[in-house]
Amino acid sequence: MNTVQASAAEEAAQEAAQAPRAVEVKAKDRMAQEKMDYVQSDKVFETATLRHDTLTESYRLSKYDTINILVVGFPDGIGVNDITVGTDGYVQLPYAGSVKLAGLTLDEAKQVLMDALGRYIRIPDMSILIKSYGPRRVYVMGEVKNPGIHDMNIDNLNAYAAITAAGGYTKRSRSTRVQVIRVIDNTMYYEQLNMKNFIRRHDLTQNVKLQDGDIIYVPKSNGIRWDDDILPYFNAWALYKGLTD
Repeated sequence: MNTVQASAAEEAAQEAAQAPRAVEVKAKDRMAQEKMDYVQSDKVFETATLRHDTLTESYRLSKYDTINILVVGFPDGIGVNDITVGTDGYVQLPYAGSVKLAGLTLDEAKQVLMDALGRYIRIPDMSILIKSYGPRRVYVMGEVKNPGIHDMNIDNLNAYAAITAAGGYTKRSRSTRVQVIRVIDNTMYYEQLNMKNFIRRHDLTQNVKLQDGDIIYVPKSNGIRWDDDILPYFNAWALYKGLTD
């Protein structure tokens, strides 16, 4: 190896050694720029149950949900079928145009649509039916066999199912300290779960419902370290912003 090659190799080694620090600084800078708070909260997350939200009146429409709208009160009934909620949360309807439905219950969506369409046609009553539920995307990171973005069905949208979808734990995982992260406005909320107790002791409180965009982090079993247990939260935020911006 000549002098030029040796110098180039040394520079490359120095850059590689500095790379983790550069990532750390970049993540911290992103946190500062976003002015984001990081808060532990057990009020943001709900315990997962066998009776999911699709069976309750509290279900809220989300992107990719497909609905049928039936106007009640006419002899034969009129309606619009196969209306899909877009990624921006809006649906496109005759007369009314763009109407935002994401985040609304069926009763709330009904009232919004009746108000929007009522400016153009007289509507005695309306019925909204969900034809199909769109997939929810969650990001599973850390010590799982297949980390990354996973599409989850509404029927099994919970932390345990998401980890299973990611191939389960690696041998180095620490399932007693699984972190679930949710970003609301400029605040990152998290809750720590003991998934081992969920499995072995049937502690149902250790499994929570997820929402589209939630992040799950499974740490290593060899103690808490900045690079392994803290930095991923910052990177998760940067990832989340990259997916949603």
